[in-house]
Amino acid sequence: MPRTVIIGNGVAGISCARKLRQLAVEESISVISSESEYFFSRTALMYVYMGHMRWQDLEPYERQSWPQQGIECILARVAKIDFDERTLMLDNGQKMGYDRLILATGSVPNRFGWPGEELRGVTGFYSKQDLEHIELLTPGIRRAVIVGGGLIGIELAEMFHSRNIPVTMLVREQQYWSSVLPVEEAQMISAHIRNKGIDLRLGVELKELEGDDDSRVCAVHTPEGDRIECNFVGLTAGVRPNIDWLKGGPLETDRGILVDSLLRTNIPGIYAIGDCAQLRKPSEGRKPVEAVWYSGRKMGECLALNLAGRETPYDPGIWFNSAKFFDIEHQVYGSILPTPSPGTNSILWNHPASDRSIRIVYDTATGCLTGINLMGVRFRHEVCDKWLREKTQVEHVLSNIRLAFFDPEFFPDFAPPLLEAYSKKTGRQLRLHSPDKLSDVLRFLRS
Repeated sequence: MPRTVIIGNGVAGISCARKLRQLAVEESISVISSESEYFFSRTALMYVYMGHMRWQDLEPYERQSWPQQGIECILARVAKIDFDERTLMLDNGQKMGYDRLILATGSVPNRFGWPGEELRGVTGFYSKQDLEHIELLTPGIRRAVIVGGGLIGIELAEMFHSRNIPVTMLVREQQYWSSVLPVEEAQMISAHIRNKGIDLRLGVELKELEGDDDSRVCAVHTPEGDRIECNFVGLTAGVRPNIDWLKGGPLETDRGILVDSLLRTNIPGIYAIGDCAQLRKPSEGRKPVEAVWYSGRKMGECLALNLAGRETPYDPGIWFNSAKFFDIEHQVYGSILPTPSPGTNSILWNHPASDRSIRIVYDTATGCLTGINLMGVRFRHEVCDKWLREKTQVEHVLSNIRLAFFDPEFFPDFAPPLLEAYSKKTGRQLRLHSPDKLSDVLRFLRS
């Protein structure tokens, strides 16, 4: 029986393995990971530390389901790949052969060579082992410093905040996540973080880390000459594809492992998916490497179709992502840029008394919707996706905006002030459509 081996048991690798079984592909499937034996929800790691979930709650599938599906889970690290012999050498001394190899090795935190970054008490937050390490260090942490203004940084800040550990955040941008969000939304998040009691320092970089006599971090220094005492430093300045161990060999790499639209590498029988994969020709408006959960899942399922003989070029679809900044939930659909691109315009509504906003972006020439950015508000994914795929006119979207409301019975009606904002900007008056029930939404989705 042919053997498919998947290196990495994150969402990309596991989505591929499970989809292969759903497609009834007759082959042996082995999944290798040095992080954990069984797949877990990486995005929920923070909730274990905060006491909201137990470790077993992070595993969405029963452990007995893996042998029942004929998926072998191996806890080991791949030390070497012999591409000519089609064999893997594991760190436990085991040698494995493969017919098809799928590289789903994920990401690793960025390091920039800061002096002192090798000290004890300095770590990123990406893996199960990182969580265990932070838990072990926690009793000795009187203040934590977090370097970086991304999603992992805010997770760490919320984790320590939940245990009443003071947190200082160093962010080189002038607002939190301003490299991704428009300035108004970035300002909202920055104010929200500070309102939570976090010492957020904007426009500040890390110069070096200072250690004590036991080689544990005891302070950080900034270029401005500030010294901040701390017992923990979280380095959260982004991630990069986990491919350093593959460079210099026959596999073609750049920032990630180079793949075509069918997720094939330059070596026959070798594929790459998820955070470690780099598309040679990404879709318009998409990045060659996208380290997000949704892209990993789509890549895994797409590759499974290809391996099953159903040739399916990878199509990431409409860009979507979600995040959480303490109490602010964030959703984005389509193209939202920190600086508006030429030829686009937007309508922004801010709730006068809470951290909520809706931004609708559209093409000025055609009037077509190009993006939706939500802070503290939820919309229906299927409705937003359909509007963007079909290049719906922005005025039609605004008139029917209630179709997208996710929890209309629990949330205020944001539609009238949103239309008022559009009217003030354009001078045009729009009429609101009010769907009577869920059947109106379903009818729209089927149309």
